[in-house]
Amino acid sequence: MQTTSNKKETFAEIINGSTPVLVDFFAEWCGPCKMMKPILEELHIRMGDKVRIIKIDIDKSPEAANTFQVQSVPTLMLFQNGKTIWRNSGVLQATQLERIIEQYRTNK
Repeated sequence: MQTTSNKKETFAEIINGSTPVLVDFFAEWCGPCKMMKPILEELHIRMGDKVRIIKIDIDKSPEAANTFQVQSVPTLMLFQNGKTIWRNSGVLQATQLERIIEQYRTNK
């Protein structure tokens, strides 16, 4: 979904930008998490560069899950300018996510 140049950006660099960043905390073994993949792909098609979408596997990055107190998956968090501006656990449709992101994009 998100392509970057050869330079690896840190998580902090990514979420500190003015572009909203939707983070999907997921696990490979999680059924509802698998449902989110095509939803996030649709969201990416709908919104393009208006939002960055990244996925974090809580089993491979337990420190990130601990830092953001992720206790169930999928957990979606929206960051902008380094701050968490929205959070939800569970599956949401692309249209719902688009509305939420647009709401925060216009309320900067």
